[in-house]
Amino acid sequence: MGKTKTSFFCQNCGTAHTQWQGQCNGCKEWNTIVEEVIQKPTQNTPFSAKKRSQTPQLIDTLSTDHEQRIDTQDPELNRVLGGGIVSGAVILLGGEPGIGKSTLLLQLSLALPAKVLYISGEESEKQIKLRAARMQKKPSQCYILTETRTQSILLQLEQQQPELVIIDSIQTLHSDFVESGAGSISQIKTCAAELIAFAKQTNTPIVLVGHITKEGALAGPKILEHMVDTVLQFEGDQNHMYRILRAQKNRFGATAEIGIYQMQPDGLKTVANPSEILLSSHDTNLSGHAVAATIEGIRPLFVEIQALVSSAVYGTPQRNSTGFNSKRLNMLLAVLEKRAGFALGSKDVFINIAGGISIDDAALDLAVVAAILSSHHDIALSKKCAFAAEVGLSGEIRPVAKTEQRIREAAKLGFDSILISKYAQEMAHPKGIKVVSFAKIEEVLHFLFG
Repeated sequence: MGKTKTSFFCQNCGTAHTQWQGQCNGCKEWNTIVEEVIQKPTQNTPFSAKKRSQTPQLIDTLSTDHEQRIDTQDPELNRVLGGGIVSGAVILLGGEPGIGKSTLLLQLSLALPAKVLYISGEESEKQIKLRAARMQKKPSQCYILTETRTQSILLQLEQQQPELVIIDSIQTLHSDFVESGAGSISQIKTCAAELIAFAKQTNTPIVLVGHITKEGALAGPKILEHMVDTVLQFEGDQNHMYRILRAQKNRFGATAEIGIYQMQPDGLKTVANPSEILLSSHDTNLSGHAVAATIEGIRPLFVEIQALVSSAVYGTPQRNSTGFNSKRLNMLLAVLEKRAGFALGSKDVFINIAGGISIDDAALDLAVVAAILSSHHDIALSKKCAFAAEVGLSGEIRPVAKTEQRIREAAKLGFDSILISKYAQEMAHPKGIKVVSFAKIEEVLHFLFG
């Protein structure tokens, strides 16, 4: 009979320690270290150890012709994954509670024309059926299993032989080979290792749902993100109906793409043209509004920058931004005061990106400056004018990447003009849109406000 092995793990970051101590060496948090049984005495062998024998093969002799991707029937999800789900891939999906992770994966299970096994450790079969009844449009081959023991799950997988496995969530699973409770560091590592071994040996793709911490990082050991092939993050605000799906890691595609969804009573709907829903549809021109041409991945995206400049009621002026970097806002205000002569030191300045999304793109600089000055002068800007340029510390208008794509998208959406840097690379402009170039911030101000 083997000896029981234990170790001390930080429940916040997963760092292992040889003995208990008050503060974790990794994340510096206090009272987060717990002793866990990493292996209890047993004569059985876990599934992960039952590996078939392999012999080395020359890389030039290996063929990838049979590696076909599974079409998820979801254009946004296909875009983020790089064209679909690769056979044998293990995907980890994280996001805040209530953001729509389970809804997205249940929609995927119902839409696929393939055999899918949906394993839930958080909901009963009736609860899943109630959610499925709101969104199901046609018969599906989705099987439901409520189980948290990995040995039972692996037995069902070998019997059912599904083409896709979805597990909601990895934190609810537990293995017989680890004595600690479900959700602990050692349990998550062991359960994930057993499932990954099954996926690679049988070429069955598996999607794991992961909880996140209060800081927004995936809960559990960091090694979990290294073990899987793809890490997806589902972002958004429960108070807004739009959700953004990002790939933080993808071994089979790029990580630059995003997918945008709209939450509806009957599930998540894909948004084919997000620029139309992120721009105001009102007819009246309002001061403090400017349209910025940004790039998310390789997709051009037009967002509305809203600014409000008012006299400071209290002693210290406020500088608040939602969806835009607050440090960059302070820099732009300093540039306006130094280079353009606008005294905003006694003004409250508020910036908001409409739609509740956050964007980190230097191309928003010119639109933010234009919106601030529009609110300051109480002069409305044209709704058919877009901005795509970076503002430097000396007040110069700097070019941004993929300017040609931004101009083409602006013309497609019906904009009359777009303001860019004079130093942008020369390119052929589409018909129907006027491209105006500037070198200094003073030139932009004279063009907009005279």
